[in-house]
Amino acid sequence: MAKLEINALLWKLGIDSLNAMQQETIRAYRKNQHLVLLSPTGSGKTLAYLLPLVQSLDEHAEGVQAVVLVPSRELALQIDGVFKSLGTPFRSVSCYGGRPAMEEHRTLRGVNPQVVIATPGRMNDHLNKGNIDASRVRTLIIDEFDKCLEFGFQEEMERVISQLPSLERRFLLSATNAEAIPRFAAGDGDFVRLDFLDADETIPERIRLFAVASPEKDKLETLRRLLCVLGAQTSLVFVNYRESVERVGAFLKKAGIACEAFHGGMEQKDRERALYKFSNGSCSVFVSTDLASRGLDIPGIDNVIHYHLPLNEDAYIHRNGRTARWDASGQAYLILGPQESAPDYVKKSGGAEKYTFPARIPAPVPSQWVTLYIGKGKKDKINKIDIVGFLMKKGGLGKEEVGRIDVKEHYAFAAVCRSRAEEVLRRVRGEKIKGIKTIVEITL
Repeated sequence: MAKLEINALLWKLGIDSLNAMQQETIRAYRKNQHLVLLSPTGSGKTLAYLLPLVQSLDEHAEGVQAVVLVPSRELALQIDGVFKSLGTPFRSVSCYGGRPAMEEHRTLRGVNPQVVIATPGRMNDHLNKGNIDASRVRTLIIDEFDKCLEFGFQEEMERVISQLPSLERRFLLSATNAEAIPRFAAGDGDFVRLDFLDADETIPERIRLFAVASPEKDKLETLRRLLCVLGAQTSLVFVNYRESVERVGAFLKKAGIACEAFHGGMEQKDRERALYKFSNGSCSVFVSTDLASRGLDIPGIDNVIHYHLPLNEDAYIHRNGRTARWDASGQAYLILGPQESAPDYVKKSGGAEKYTFPARIPAPVPSQWVTLYIGKGKKDKINKIDIVGFLMKKGGLGKEEVGRIDVKEHYAFAAVCRSRAEEVLRRVRGEKIKGIKTIVEITL
């Protein structure tokens, strides 16, 4: 593909130009077989490798040509979505745990993708069962390779790589530094290292950092007051334990704050539902473990709130990277209990401003949108246009009263104006989408 075609791909994404990191990475990708890219969270690493990857694919070759390994299903879905939005002739499939492998096998056979984006465990499943012809895979990309190679992933990673005998290119990416690459990941090739990390910067200049003092060890009331002050702004609240996610989420909901909970112990469908409600504006607060610090590319997150202090500097960097994506700005808040102080890595990078609450704490602000669950999806030949038409014609909504729509294989989510949601449900009761009866209800 020529440069003009890359510009056309960017136009489809609504991006005017590439940043310096992306430009240098694309040039290096064209010259070298093996790369390591270290670049801050939110700097655009996904495009930095997807654009040269699609240039290197052969439209006429059969089988999977490239594998992208990732540490989480959310990151797999995000990358797959970006790949598809490029609108190239190439096909991709995302594979991850939490759903039947047989269903993915049928998708692989039907789609016949050139690119597979997968978690290590699920990739091993498909390779072991012969669902993917490993002999045709020439390119291996490991996104968030530092996380993939942590304890618990390393054995799975080694098994995947050992089953890819024809690799010609390896590309490893991370938002944090890594002194060494394990032998099984590096192979026999010499890696060119592209380092865009600032050794002295743990938080980008475009993020403003505040220290919020909690008078009590239990910080729930301080968190509630802070979120009420932030109002309709989008806030990602990080805690260190799954049980804490449930406890904090329940407290905030009882206090009238629209929020969703997210952690690795939840069912996949519940995680997806929570993520969609936060992404489409049905709630402004997302309470999560560090699972949400990687792989979630939700644009426009205004605030990152550290309810619990990060376990280490890397976790701190990845958490803060959820706001101020690309060139945007954002805020980060450290809630400190009576016996807590900011970690040394915060102090060495300039420290945090003291946050002062206003004299009057406002009431919680209700979200503008409500998410509807629609019980039909792609398998029923339903698409976004069908749903928009259904909500406008049958539900009586105006165009501006319909928000983001996400269509999955067997169901769909649609954001509608909160003030019209109950009326919409009454209007569409018993109605059909493309001649098909379906369930339409508000997601709880």
